[in-house]
Amino acid sequence: MALLQYATPAELDLNGERLEAAYSLLREWTAGEDAPVPGGAILVGRHGKIVEPRFFGKQGPEAGAGEIRRDSMFLLASITKPVTYLAAMMLVERGLLNLSDPVMRYIPEFAAHHKEDTLVLHLFTHTSGMPDMLDDNAELRARHAPLSRFIEGAINAMPLFPAGTDYSYQSMGTLTVAELVQRLSGKSIHDFIRDEILKPLGLKSTGLGSVGFDRERLVRVQTPEYQAGSNFGWNSRYWQELGAPWGGMFSAPEDFAVICQTLLNGGRYGDVRLLAPGTVKMMTTNRLPDQPDLPEAIRRATPWGLGWRLNSAGTSSSFGNTLGSNVFGHTGSTGTMCWVDPDRDGFCLLFTSAIRARAPWRLVHLSNIVGSAFL
Repeated sequence: MALLQYATPAELDLNGERLEAAYSLLREWTAGEDAPVPGGAILVGRHGKIVEPRFFGKQGPEAGAGEIRRDSMFLLASITKPVTYLAAMMLVERGLLNLSDPVMRYIPEFAAHHKEDTLVLHLFTHTSGMPDMLDDNAELRARHAPLSRFIEGAINAMPLFPAGTDYSYQSMGTLTVAELVQRLSGKSIHDFIRDEILKPLGLKSTGLGSVGFDRERLVRVQTPEYQAGSNFGWNSRYWQELGAPWGGMFSAPEDFAVICQTLLNGGRYGDVRLLAPGTVKMMTTNRLPDQPDLPEAIRRATPWGLGWRLNSAGTSSSFGNTLGSNVFGHTGSTGTMCWVDPDRDGFCLLFTSAIRARAPWRLVHLSNIVGSAFL
């Protein structure tokens, strides 16, 4: 399967000057030894083709890092999540998983700490009450714990609130979905994503974890304070190879563009169909109104599909002010953003290596410019 073909901005009804403004801004942020953004890439696609991606800055944040590579693979962080959920939706289509079932039907021990009423749907929409990270997260990483130990912790976690009554972003809910995939498919989540999604799409520069890839291709990222001086930070071999289903995917921009295009195509890419069009529609439209006990303000202002967030222009989680409410996407803590616009038949990938939480506005500024280039 071939990657998407290049086209000029004009051929894709894009304003080339606006795109150049976005490139110029990221170039400015990545220039010099004290650059706030070590490195990054911008890729924009429309009408089934892409503008050739542009790369900026260095391969890592450390002094003396070399120029960013054209074949760089970025740590996507939480943009990993919707790929994990995509895997689970493939099992829904195969009649192996129901979103309306209690999680404990598939993982009996999940009922610990009164989670017996938690539905699979709650895990997909961040309304499960599951914690984002485990209380002993740093300790587990310091011990180089296997993924199975994180799964055990998630299954036995104490909920923050009764499922379906509130919203709280939950990486451990995503990990529980990964465990559902493992138990129902008989494959590890890594193998399932590789065999059922990446290989069929012909993606050779994407993986849940870095095993099998040249580590020199991996973009090294800024790390939070709790990882300073540790042997488990985002740039460590341990973390890179663990392939956490909530945040451990690496991908090259042109590879991930294929996943975006597959969604725009209603679940199909070339001769390969991963999902039915109706399933993609369910994943990429607001599913919070399906939950009767959620407060109305959450349903309206924090819209989530099944694994994908909808653009919420009036909140700090907005993808951009030049994008409509039907735009869906995700962000990652390592400085990544992805959005797909079904109304304008396009998408944008903003992959950087600067911690997003330190200046989340940067990605939004870039996104605003790119959004304004769609004519």
